[in-house]
Amino acid sequence: MSAWRQAGLNYINYSQISARLIRQALKSDLRPEATKRDEVNVKFTQWKDGKPATEK
Repeated sequence: MSAWRQAGLNYINYSQISARLIRQALKSDLRPEATKRDEVNVKFTQWKDGKPATEK
């Protein structure tokens, strides 16, 4: 069993923690560009009968 699994993490949590630590370890001139990648934008669309449902 892998170490992250034994720690009670799923792979998504493990990879997010690893990415955050790597970004923090970067040199100060590279850090601002890398921290931009830490932002996440998500759009949710509800589906009904195999088509996106539009709210009126």
